[in-house]
Amino acid sequence: MAVPDDLRPLSSEARAALLRHSSCVLGQRPRTSAISGTTFLGDPPAASSADGSFRPGSTVAGVARRIRITGRDLTLETLAAIARAGAAIEVDGDARERMRDANAVIADAVEAGTPVYGVTTGLGSRVVEAVAREDAEDFSLRTVLGRATGVGEPLPAEVVRGAVAVRLNGLCAGGAGASPDLADRLAGLLNARVHPRIPRSGSIGASDLCLLAYVGLVLAAGGEAEVDGEIMSGAAALARAGLEPLTFGPKDGLAVCSSAAVSVAAAGLALLDARRCLESLQVSAALSMEGFRANLSPIDPRAVAARPAPGQEWSAAGLRVLLAGGCLTACGAARRVQDPLSFRCASQVHGSLHCALDLLERALEPELNGAADNPLVLADQGRVISTGNFHVPALALALDATAIAVTQVAALACERPARLATERLSGLPRGLSPRGAGRAGIAVLHKTAQSLALEIRQRAAPFAIHASVGADGVEDDATGALQSALRVHEQLERLELLIALELVCAAQAVDLAAPSRLGGGTAAAHAAVRELVAPLDDDRPLGPAVDLVADRAVRTGRLAAIVDSLTSG
Repeated sequence: MAVPDDLRPLSSEARAALLRHSSCVLGQRPRTSAISGTTFLGDPPAASSADGSFRPGSTVAGVARRIRITGRDLTLETLAAIARAGAAIEVDGDARERMRDANAVIADAVEAGTPVYGVTTGLGSRVVEAVAREDAEDFSLRTVLGRATGVGEPLPAEVVRGAVAVRLNGLCAGGAGASPDLADRLAGLLNARVHPRIPRSGSIGASDLCLLAYVGLVLAAGGEAEVDGEIMSGAAALARAGLEPLTFGPKDGLAVCSSAAVSVAAAGLALLDARRCLESLQVSAALSMEGFRANLSPIDPRAVAARPAPGQEWSAAGLRVLLAGGCLTACGAARRVQDPLSFRCASQVHGSLHCALDLLERALEPELNGAADNPLVLADQGRVISTGNFHVPALALALDATAIAVTQVAALACERPARLATERLSGLPRGLSPRGAGRAGIAVLHKTAQSLALEIRQRAAPFAIHASVGADGVEDDATGALQSALRVHEQLERLELLIALELVCAAQAVDLAAPSRLGGGTAAAHAAVRELVAPLDDDRPLGPAVDLVADRAVRTGRLAAIVDSLTSG
């Protein structure tokens, strides 16, 4: 079979020209985050900032020093240690043997001319075209060069690090058939904190092919990378890190690209952030209940047991723990027989998000430690088979469910402060202002809350329902997983602000209601707010107070730690 022109080997001059061109496509604008059972050994990690941008050089208390990548036991916690805390890694010896065995199967197929997708055949609609044995390595490099088609601003460093870690762990599972050198180079990027500049847009969720190609570019001394906050060419980044460019083996180009690693990393980090937000939201809701003197019968175990909706008992039990020991739990303490739904149905709505996050975690488990390669090498049988393991519809559906559930909890967090500020409902001064007439108090914050809730709601539209057809009809489905994960990060940024806004208002309500005794958890939450923000005596700008509480109490995990401290014993 004749080899088409675009599958012929590259000359050294053409190869160099392509790599020079690829280093210019991303521009020079650095950007921080929009979004942010394992054996440990080695050096202290670096820290990432609250906004998700990577800050090498400072250590993180409690984060393990080195992570062994085995292909079998990557957890969300170790993913975060690599992505956000800069933990160093090493490739497990048994994993290296699995990679050698699988790579040997690929080498035999190339030598024999056996059809193997993307190795001895073209890609996509060009699967019918053959790649000659002597062209296999050049074709592997061209797989990377021809698929680096992403656009837009670069992804945050934490997502890039997470993606590299997920792809490396997948290679270590042994099904990719890549050379062990590829795994070593990926580990080298992480340990040297060389972060390829990956554009935000270019994945349709049928693997992140066009984005992971940018990792391959840097490995080939092309593209751009960020090192210690400085943007430089891939060649300069490798030189600074003391890393040699990778000589691509026949399967290495496809192996580095054909994966949903970016989607998986972004989804995993979103899940961790969402759990922290949900625990913080439990705290802010409980503090609002104290200020409102809410009726606690809806979270009574007997009420929950009568119709045990998924997640409701988890939320109701958490709220009871936060309120325990306070006067609101006494019989007859509530102001009203029945409260607005934003108070009365908090456990049902919070519980729904809890269930959505459980679904997301189950969808992530096989993606973190599976062999999601196409084609897949069965080294023990000496075979290579076609798969659809790179496709992640379950993950995309779980992300859509999470986005909708985040919108539901945000709606309640938006409305509780408004009910606190309504004298007719709460019995507290209008706008929670102790000065009375002529003062706005916290009332105008409701407009900010509505704006945040609106922005969250606008990002709740499902992505997994959009069809996509490409490659002459060969690739006729897509999941939108990456876009779905990134918009969850955007929702959570706004939810953090909404939680902080509720805390500011709830603390003011508690000051005015002056209960004789707060619950153990709500007392700790009130104290945390008052360490940062003084009570509102007369009108003043409240936006800075909300930002401060979001940065110092919500994003740092301080509120979530209140829940942990009450439940860990």
